[in-house]
Amino acid sequence: MKKILLSLTLLVATSLQAKDIKTLVVTTQPQMHCENCEKKIKGNLRFEKGVKRIETNLKTKQVTITYDADKTSPENLLKALKKIGYEAQPVKKPAQ
Repeated sequence: MKKILLSLTLLVATSLQAKDIKTLVVTTQPQMHCENCEKKIKGNLRFEKGVKRIETNLKTKQVTITYDADKTSPENLLKALKKIGYEAQPVKKPAQ
């Protein structure tokens, strides 16, 4: 029984490590300016394959999308935003 439980635990741990989770931060045009914009973006992007989490920030006008890179790409996410009426531009990360 212990061997089965250990094997199952190792299998689950291995499968969790196999995912390539990435983050894409974008600004939208037209700019996201209200709660309805946030709801529209979150409500539609959540159905895109590979999307794990969507965070919106009205103050910075940015959308942060966490996704599984094995299932989708930044290009697909930008196309999904375009389908709902938003042209999106990735935010450049500051040099460290």
